[in-house]
Amino acid sequence: MLANWVDQLLGFATKAQAVIHQDEQYPELTRWARREGATLLGDDVSLAQALTPLLWNQTPLVRCGFACEPLAPPAVDEPCWCDSGKRFDRCCGAVTLPGPVPSHLMWMLSLQEWRGERLRRALLSLKAPTQALLEAAIISVETGQLGRAQRLLEAFFQLDEWEATPETSESAFELLTDVYHERGFTRKKDAFVDDIVDRGPNFLKGAALERVCLAFMDSDDLSGARDAFLKALKLIPDAPSLAYIETMLLLHEGQPQEAGERAGFWARRLKRQAGLDEEYLDFLEQLAHAPADTLAEQMIYSEEELAEPLAMLSTVLMEYPPVEELPLSRNECGTLMYLPTADHTADYTQWRQYFTADDVGEPGKNASSDLWVDALKWLDGLCEHPDWLATPAILQELTMALAVRFGNLPWMMRPFFEPIAKQFELWLGCIEQEQGVFSWEEGDNDIIYQLGLGLIMGMERGDPLRSKALSERLLSLDKQDDLGLREVLLEQHLRQGEDDKALSLVDPLLPEQSDWLGLLVGRALVFYRLGRMDEAQGALSLIHQHNPHMLTLLARANPKREHNEAHSVAPGSRGEAWQYRVLLRGQWLATPGAIDWLKRALKRF
Repeated sequence: MLANWVDQLLGFATKAQAVIHQDEQYPELTRWARREGATLLGDDVSLAQALTPLLWNQTPLVRCGFACEPLAPPAVDEPCWCDSGKRFDRCCGAVTLPGPVPSHLMWMLSLQEWRGERLRRALLSLKAPTQALLEAAIISVETGQLGRAQRLLEAFFQLDEWEATPETSESAFELLTDVYHERGFTRKKDAFVDDIVDRGPNFLKGAALERVCLAFMDSDDLSGARDAFLKALKLIPDAPSLAYIETMLLLHEGQPQEAGERAGFWARRLKRQAGLDEEYLDFLEQLAHAPADTLAEQMIYSEEELAEPLAMLSTVLMEYPPVEELPLSRNECGTLMYLPTADHTADYTQWRQYFTADDVGEPGKNASSDLWVDALKWLDGLCEHPDWLATPAILQELTMALAVRFGNLPWMMRPFFEPIAKQFELWLGCIEQEQGVFSWEEGDNDIIYQLGLGLIMGMERGDPLRSKALSERLLSLDKQDDLGLREVLLEQHLRQGEDDKALSLVDPLLPEQSDWLGLLVGRALVFYRLGRMDEAQGALSLIHQHNPHMLTLLARANPKREHNEAHSVAPGSRGEAWQYRVLLRGQWLATPGAIDWLKRALKRF
């Protein structure tokens, strides 16, 4: 019954809004209600007349500067305000509405209808109710009008009263940040979130800090994520979403046991809260029992139309028996080469009918949409032809696609990267057993190296020790370091406190590595850790020469984030410096006194 009322009310109010805005005169509205509007309410003229003044009273009028022109409620023995000529108590006063009429309804409908200059003036009037702005924005998003939704939500946060409506404001905040993201306005999004964190009310600061924490995790800045989480915990200590975020953060930090323990703590604590969703409590119980597997399952089944094929791919990867042999030969110089067999070539040709990305590249160098735009097609193809997994070129492109989408999520290690790693390690063993030079340039050796790099990136958060071991094995084969593995391995050694091993990678630097910013930043930290302060100071000078942004970004706790949307960043740019801040600042923070020493040294530059 109530649903029917809502449909009737929306139909009647939408037409009433159009009638009002033709000449903005009340008598015309009442005539329309009796003659035509009643048909929208099952020919109930009394109901149409009773609704008319209620809707008029809340309708913004252009001629009034977008204020309303409400009618004075009549006394019971006065003429009814619907212009019927009857006493109020014998007309509209005797009508019982089937349901409520939201006080912001006509504003919401007007915001949906208005365009161009009229909409601009309406928003600048600052008279639109917050709920009307939010609901009109939600409808705009659902109908694909993201630019309109952005204008409405930005107007929402220009109103003084938004801070007094926590629930509405939090929904508007979430929606606006999503709209900025969908439209690619990353700088606007960051500025908006930062402004809320700096000056917003506590209830929204917490929500903003949750977003910041997730953004830091997404960019592998775990120290920034931990700082944002602790601030959010202080502001909104009982927010259920913090349980989920802390579990993810601990898994990113390589602490699966503590992640389960904290999830269990949150489950016990939140059970005492009245009205909390039972499904969420069950989810927390599952997190406590198996945090990584639970998050992996949740991630897979959140992928909408890809959920089933992703789950099937995981099953295929774990059940398909690995191929122990890799076809190797030697050229006239005795250098080892991988050359695809006829079966490999035929399978790859078939695969390429499903997987159409032009240039797979490296993790982080391509937008995920480039590799996943036809994912339903190639996922189904792989599940139908599991024997394709024996072809290195196919496995390499699959691994790169998985690393782009899931590589920074440690809980995706077991369902995807672990079974691929088992296969690759068998092939790598075949190469090492031959005890020959395995050069990047020979045969199709680059496919093997690219596959290894995808696994290193994919496993770095889920199994850092295995990722590091793979880096070392590949670097021992590729003395030229065509993949830039020294920078990756340097960070891995620093993270494990293996300073002597880290030093062996950067002292001395090869001539072709003298401008590798990641090696220079790691080199300065290694010298500092080993107490070789003169050499550490000299390393800082080299860093500053190569990139004047690097030391400042490394020293600051909360600099403005940089979004590198291109496939590569220019040497010496702030974007390049931000990449290496994300990669290495955690190790500087973990080194007692290193950041303070860096801040003092900065004064010399």
